[in-house]
Formats: sequence, structure tokens, C-alpha cells
Amino acid sequence: MMPPEFSKAAQALKGHARFAKLDSEAFPEAGWRYGIRGIPLLSAFRGGCEMGRRTGMISSRDITDWVTAGAGA
Repeated sequence: MMPPEFSKAAQALKGHARFAKLDSEAFPEAGWRYGIRGIPLLSAFRGGCEMGRRTGMISSRDITDWVTAGAGA
């Protein structure tokens, strides 16, 4: 399940990266704006620009590695 892994990664990177969740079912216009086609989706932004995205279930270790590597897809 993604929420526990997401929370673990957010805790591990506290102070280094900001994590936020978006419910694309409750806010479909945001899903459309960001081109969300599959859930779960992780998107990384820097300076307002999307740096990369990953879809599917991802372990907390993979999330932290991806973010610390610069979130390149």
C-alpha cells in the first residue's frame, strides 16, 4: 500500500524535501492539469517545474533514492 511508504519517505527526507498528497478524485481539475493518468503517481517539482514522475507502487527506499538522486525519471 502506497500511503505508508510515502509517509516513511517523507519522514526520512524531512527538512530536505517537501511532500504533499493530492486526491485527484476529489479534485479532478488538478488531475487534468497535471496529466494524471494512473494512480499512484509521484511527481517531483523544483522551482515550479516538474523534474520527473514515477507511477505504480514504490517502496520508501526507492522514493528516497529517487528524490535524493534529483528525481530524474
